[in-house]
Amino acid sequence: MNSAAAPNPAASLVFAAPRALAFWHLASLDAPTVAIVWSLAFAWAGRVQLPMWVPLLLALVTWSVYVIDRLLDASAGIREPSSHILRERHIFHWRHRRMLLPMAIGSACAALVIILVFMPPITRARDSVLAAAALAYFSGVHSGCGAWKFPFRWPRSFARKEFFVAVLFTAGCALPAWHQPHMLAAPSRAAWAFWIPAAAFAALAWLNCTCIQRWESSGASRGAPLASANRMPHSRRPAMVFIAGLLLACASLLVALAGASHHPRSAALLAAGCLSSLLLAILDRTRHRFSPLALRATADLVLLTPLALLLCAGVRH
Repeated sequence: MNSAAAPNPAASLVFAAPRALAFWHLASLDAPTVAIVWSLAFAWAGRVQLPMWVPLLLALVTWSVYVIDRLLDASAGIREPSSHILRERHIFHWRHRRMLLPMAIGSACAALVIILVFMPPITRARDSVLAAAALAYFSGVHSGCGAWKFPFRWPRSFARKEFFVAVLFTAGCALPAWHQPHMLAAPSRAAWAFWIPAAAFAALAWLNCTCIQRWESSGASRGAPLASANRMPHSRRPAMVFIAGLLLACASLLVALAGASHHPRSAALLAAGCLSSLLLAILDRTRHRFSPLALRATADLVLLTPLALLLCAGVRH
């Protein structure tokens, strides 16, 4: 009689991404969606009304940047397959490059027209700093110059690249609301109520990027497929991401509870960020149950919790 324990079918179950979710990720529609939702959520928390061209501009810029970034990654992976691991999103972009590249260039041109026609000159000047930082990071990553590194030492385990992406992305979502006259004239207490959620969401974006980087690099060093890496036992994988997600969720919840009476909208936004952090932590612990594509897409899907606040606000009005 065989004394070995019978395999648990539920433990090896892998969830595949539905077609809509897969296309949402593969076509680089996930980042623009998150950018729109976050920018509208920051505006809602600050009690300002964004012009219609602002979310459109964010979507066009974010989508064109992500498409070009993935095409450059795919090109580098084809030239040097030993040093670049191509994921499904890179293969999708390279396969459809003749369609995606002209569309990305057209989106960038449309964004430039919106900036020149609708954006006030003073806002254009303020946003130029963020644009310059993003351009320096982007060119540094793809030219190999390392422009995204700071001139001082970081802890070796600190996810520097993911940190810069998170800060730039969150700043791009928060600054449109902050540049509105109502917010610029707000007292310091209101400023803190706005920027504390922004800082929490920057940490959430960093957690998201770190999760994805760790999941995808867990088996990439030796060319192991991500699917097998995702099925590794939890005891052989560090719990840093899970702990970071729980800590961020607890911190966001505590700050939300402390400021709920004076700044209910900021507290609600922090609570939404708390939920996203918890979902990322849960996703990290159950990652072996997802296919690589489903895991990557779901990691961005859980960032859309502020959408519930926007829908509730729309229903009330």
